[in-house]
Amino acid sequence: MNRVAVWTMVGCLASGGVVACGGGSDSDTGSSGGGTTSPAGFKVPNVPTKAELGAGEGALSLIAWAGYAENGSTDPKVDWVTPFEQKTGCKTAVKTANTSDEMVTLMRTGRYDGVSASGNASVKLIAGGDVVPIDTKLLTNWSSLSEQVKNQPYNSVEGKMYGAPHGYGANLLMWRTDTVNPEPTSWAAVFDANSPYKGKLTAYDDPIYIADAALYLSTAKPELKITNPYELDQNQFDAAVALLKVQRGLIGQYWSDYTKEQAAFTQGDSVLGTTWQVIANLLEADKVKIKAILPDEGSTGWSDTWMLSSKAAHPNCMVQWMNWIETPEVQAQVAEWFGEAPANPLACDHTSDKTFCDTYHVKDPSYYEKVKFWATPTRNCRDDRGNACVDYSQWVQAWTEIKG
Repeated sequence: MNRVAVWTMVGCLASGGVVACGGGSDSDTGSSGGGTTSPAGFKVPNVPTKAELGAGEGALSLIAWAGYAENGSTDPKVDWVTPFEQKTGCKTAVKTANTSDEMVTLMRTGRYDGVSASGNASVKLIAGGDVVPIDTKLLTNWSSLSEQVKNQPYNSVEGKMYGAPHGYGANLLMWRTDTVNPEPTSWAAVFDANSPYKGKLTAYDDPIYIADAALYLSTAKPELKITNPYELDQNQFDAAVALLKVQRGLIGQYWSDYTKEQAAFTQGDSVLGTTWQVIANLLEADKVKIKAILPDEGSTGWSDTWMLSSKAAHPNCMVQWMNWIETPEVQAQVAEWFGEAPANPLACDHTSDKTFCDTYHVKDPSYYEKVKFWATPTRNCRDDRGNACVDYSQWVQAWTEIKG
């Protein structure tokens, strides 16, 4: 594993139609109205379900995270695009995107057939009518996919599945074992105002990190009654922001580029903070003394879905890509290269590292029950509070204030 995406999960930024994620009116969401109302409160446009699969059109244009659609140009030994082209005749062009916001913008040009969208981007695309639901009968590996990534709030509406799940992972707590003592078991270690590691703490650089603070507060301050870190009313949100403003004084650096966190832990500039499993793997391979865990409170995480554009020029090739990328053999290649759990657990029989799926807890549902996958905060709290929650545009504004 020497390649992973450089993620900056921006989601619903304060520009470019942010209120599409706010759960407001049809004009807010960019929808044409008249469709189903999502549990998040926004109107889902009436777009036709992709229900039939015809012959491939001979071409395919994708937007993807780095490492999701490798054609051998990065490493000649890492190539699952060329075999796909040979099998289907769909000549594939890949546009790499570095943020969710960039993916949404590119998809709305109508020049791309599909995208590997994370939970915050996927909600925007569904709300904007930019992607279409897929009849899962067309997905040849559907029955093999993990239930925890199918029919989720970030990739489905009222039983309609918007695409094919790809891969997922958890945000972990990592520390230098030769520096941090005693070993932490809770996120309290990164939120302790009196931390002895002031200036050497690190955190993920994105507004979605506010959810990490909320998740910690859900157990640290039960009186706040936080049940979902992405559905925060004003009081809950203010408490999370206040906690992060205190933490800001402890942070040495925020990271979004995994190579920068890897270097910071190697050099000892960072000794405690949020990480991904793949970063921990790389550090351990370099003999850096670290340990990474899923803390007592659980964690946030990500889950990606391949989605079909409502303006796709090559929809049949896109569905063929979904079916190809979800085969056990290809899932194994992508998961090991990128560093994540494959959506298809049958991939575990094909990984070169036979301990890979144990490391990523692929066959341990109880592990991921503790992981709250990224989702787009909307005004609709999805409970008896109604439209009392803080939407993502305010998360973005607050994150700017937190970082100063």
